[in-house]
Amino acid sequence: MKLTAAIFLLLVVSVYCSAQTPNIVFILTDDLDTEIGGMTPLEKTKRLIGDNGITFLNMFVTTPICCPSRASIFTGKYQHNHRTLNNTVDGGCSNTAWQQTEEHKAFPFHLQTQGYDTFFAGKYLNQYGMDTVGGVGHVPPGWSSWVGLVGNSVYYNYTLSVNGTAETHGHDYTSDYLTDVIHKRAKEFLGDKTNDSSPFFMMLSTPACHDPWEPAPQYESNFPDIQAPRFGSFNTHGKGKHWLIQQAITPMDNDTIAFVDDVYRRRWRTLLSVDDMVEDLVNTLEAKGLLANTFIFFSSDNGYHTGQFSMPTDKRLLYEFDVRVPLLVRGPGVAAGSKNEENVLNIDFGPTFVELAGGHVPDTMDGKSLASVLHNTRDDSVPFRTEFLTEYQGETNTNIFSCSQWENQGMAYCPVWAHCVCEDSWNNTYTCIRRSDGEQNMKFCQFADSESFEEMYDLSRDHYELMNIAKSHPEERSQLLDAMSRLVACNGASCRSPQANLS
Repeated sequence: MKLTAAIFLLLVVSVYCSAQTPNIVFILTDDLDTEIGGMTPLEKTKRLIGDNGITFLNMFVTTPICCPSRASIFTGKYQHNHRTLNNTVDGGCSNTAWQQTEEHKAFPFHLQTQGYDTFFAGKYLNQYGMDTVGGVGHVPPGWSSWVGLVGNSVYYNYTLSVNGTAETHGHDYTSDYLTDVIHKRAKEFLGDKTNDSSPFFMMLSTPACHDPWEPAPQYESNFPDIQAPRFGSFNTHGKGKHWLIQQAITPMDNDTIAFVDDVYRRRWRTLLSVDDMVEDLVNTLEAKGLLANTFIFFSSDNGYHTGQFSMPTDKRLLYEFDVRVPLLVRGPGVAAGSKNEENVLNIDFGPTFVELAGGHVPDTMDGKSLASVLHNTRDDSVPFRTEFLTEYQGETNTNIFSCSQWENQGMAYCPVWAHCVCEDSWNNTYTCIRRSDGEQNMKFCQFADSESFEEMYDLSRDHYELMNIAKSHPEERSQLLDAMSRLVACNGASCRSPQANLS
């Protein structure tokens, strides 16, 4: 009888210890919005993660573009602290300065030092693997197993760095379709995992639904009648907006609208392979007895627009469609089917992963851990976050091919199919503060342009940001400007301290 009791006690202790060191899976999509229906085709993902966990209704990125947002995800820092300004090497994307000052402080390094077996597959940073920044031989610190895409998102014809060795892929669906390759490598990583293994962290970073929007062959004809949503600011002249929005053509030409609709359908089609991957991974974890002790996070690096304010297809803008992204989480202690309206950010991933793994949030991180939110142990009478920043620095291209009128004008991304409507420019450089405290839901933005142009929106009354009230509400403008001035100088704890957010 004593032996039986001892064995029972050992089992209880074993289960308890396992619960203290959960596995973590992080699925990061590319350019997936929430405002214009991006989550609609992901039925399995919503059911298997959202319905079995928590859906965050107010999840934002602090910079609405790939490389700076991903830098924020890995470091837990605002752009003004990690200094990755855009998608170029000169702009800090995976360059030597990043590698020397930020990579070794990113969350994977902390997880590995906490005893985690860490695995990465997919897109890392847009300039990763380029010869000028270390090539495929550079494996970022903190990863036990590394399958990193060289360069930006594609679906075929690419190179992977597999633990520092180049692996080339062509255009054969069965062996090269990148979402499926990520899926297969994840299954291989999980192959020998048991509840007796070291805890693992697995990050899967898919190309979907980024351009060039190439779906798997079996999904090429799905959603034949779907169009980009026509509500809100679609094909609407941006009244009271900064210069970049003013240069858009309204109404959009019929061929532009046709292209936008095609992009919208193709984006959805690429996501179906992600949905399949999520389903298979959940089933695999369950079959191996790992699911009950595994957190699964699902999100994106930025949102997207398809015709909002007549801007054809891209991101980079300050508006809700570009800064809002999904966040679904399931895992031990997370209430199934729950919804949460707190303001959470991409800079919260790092602190969250470190705390869930049993560590302390590093002082260098600006974000806050979501662990207490996930476990519903925090004081709900105190808002999780009432103010936060959105920061962006506009890009420029010297040569604007086929749109010679914009050459040497500080413009970028001006596709001829969109009749040379440009998606970025030097003066699309801005800082915004969002205040959402239960009484206000305001956004104030200031541009670093020749006008110091300002935009302000009362989002509780104007969700689609149609009416700029910066000039008509001077008192609110002054309060938000003062708060923004403090936050742009924050670092680490001062970014998440309530004192930093007092007006």
